[in-house]
Amino acid sequence: MIGRGRLCKTYYGLRLLHFVSSGSLVAWQAEVQVIPVLNMETINTHESTLQLVPSRRNLCHVLQKARERIFTWKVLKILVLGQMLSLFICGTAVTSQYLAEIYKVDTPMLQSFINYCLLFLVYTVWLAFRKGENGLLYIVRNKWWKYILLAIVDVEANYSIVKAYQFTSITSVQLLDCVGIPVLMALSWFILRSRYRLIHYLAVVVCLLGVGTMVGADVLAGREQGKASDMLIGDVLVILGAALYAVSNVCEEYVVKNLTREEFLGMLGLFGTFVSGIQLMIVEYNAIGNIQWDWKVGLLFAAFALCMFSLYSVMPVVIRISSATSVNLGILTADMYSLLFGLFLFGYSFSILYILAFVVIMVGFIMYCSTSTYSAETPAEQPDAHNADGPEKEDEAQEEPAHNLQYIPGEPSAVSAH
Repeated sequence: MIGRGRLCKTYYGLRLLHFVSSGSLVAWQAEVQVIPVLNMETINTHESTLQLVPSRRNLCHVLQKARERIFTWKVLKILVLGQMLSLFICGTAVTSQYLAEIYKVDTPMLQSFINYCLLFLVYTVWLAFRKGENGLLYIVRNKWWKYILLAIVDVEANYSIVKAYQFTSITSVQLLDCVGIPVLMALSWFILRSRYRLIHYLAVVVCLLGVGTMVGADVLAGREQGKASDMLIGDVLVILGAALYAVSNVCEEYVVKNLTREEFLGMLGLFGTFVSGIQLMIVEYNAIGNIQWDWKVGLLFAAFALCMFSLYSVMPVVIRISSATSVNLGILTADMYSLLFGLFLFGYSFSILYILAFVVIMVGFIMYCSTSTYSAETPAEQPDAHNADGPEKEDEAQEEPAHNLQYIPGEPSAVSAH
């Protein structure tokens, strides 16, 4: 190991003699020639080779650590499941748009009501067969008001986002929907006591840059022109929906990590069916009566319900192994998948910027997932300032002291053992 200083050219020869004294101290005698040396140089006799560029080793070490964090089964699983969620969202968007543009069916509340009914039939009934604290009766008796509030938040979040498309443009929805990410991180900070590292903030910025690239592609393609009569109402609905989604996702993360996934979905199915059913009769009673039912319309409703039910069923799994924030970053690619379907179904124009946006979002998503967040109750582990390789390496270093040969210009040769 070469210490600080500038080494122009080094020639060294060692003539080593040793003897064992009464104190078992090993003495080394060396002849060292250095031409020329501007400062003190240190050669570590434990090293088999002379390392002239230590920064290169540090860079390789950093790259190796990054590779070990990124190329893991956990990150791969989160990545795959996150894109599965994006495809489910894409399915709900495409079927809704097809119903609205081709068959003039605009009933977002009815579509949500069908999803909550499916959650009720599967997960609420599942809870009904359980006993004790995990059973339906116990949960309803002790937590009913909490889940009613959660159901209201979730129902209105879905309705606000879908309704916003009637007033504002796709571009505005894409941009303003990102408001939910910082809101979600803030809620996680205060409610879940999650703590983020610098790489998490950088990852969010990278993902938002990807969204900005996608919006730019929409502007160039002319998709930003909405048929809205009042853009302000639409923008407010998007912000409201994004904030409500953030609240719903934080509650979901708390329940699935501290209680059970079945409890969350079962209670959401029970009270979500009740809340959405009442709102359905108020806001879409006439629209439902005007639907011209045929097998194609029924198939589109079924496809929407299947995608939405799958989204609600899989999302708690992904949140449990990661976090609500990482899930929301991962599903930013849903617009990209919707575009691919739109090329064939709605005549969208393609731009290479969409591919760039997808890549940027995925890079940010992988960056976020590569490093885990930590809780305020358990402080993050800090590597030792003197030995970043951990206590085992430090113990080994203490057991085998390094014998260094130090040469100081203008002074006699000195031999020391540290």
